[in-house]
Amino acid sequence: MNETIKNILERRSVRAFSEKKIAKEDLELIVSAAKSAPSGRNRRMAKFTVVQNKEMLKKLAAAVSQTLSLGDGYDFYRPDVLILASNAKDNPLGIEDCACALENIFVAASSLGIGSVWINQFKGICDKPAVRSVLREINLPENHIVLGCAALGYPAEGVPVEMRQRTDAFEFIL
Repeated sequence: MNETIKNILERRSVRAFSEKKIAKEDLELIVSAAKSAPSGRNRRMAKFTVVQNKEMLKKLAAAVSQTLSLGDGYDFYRPDVLILASNAKDNPLGIEDCACALENIFVAASSLGIGSVWINQFKGICDKPAVRSVLREINLPENHIVLGCAALGYPAEGVPVEMRQRTDAFEFIL
């Protein structure tokens, strides 16, 4: 089987990460994969904000938790890195652009042995005061909203990774 197809078929969401740091070179490669994703009308308006600073990750999680009343334990599953995919509020194809880029992030991370999971709590709350305040600190443009995030880290040992596949998702008409 082709290595790319195998990687796509075997990739799973990881919700428990080890303390091992992701190398800068690997992060740069993952972001390159994101930037290579298709973009509506080839406008390339998505922005990728890579946050590895633990204090900033805690601050982001606290702002989201406060805004959505998620409780004190909310922490994006404690990843080593959170990549925020954002786009201009007025870009009618922003969601699609970010979704394609995030899929590339997940597949690229998996190919490097790095676990990932989609985080989508930011959608709809980016302009809430607590959240926007922290987004300003990480230089997210005022006209951008976060449309999805990739929590990345090496999978914690001994944590099972679920495999969920729909069997009814396709109908072939030949």
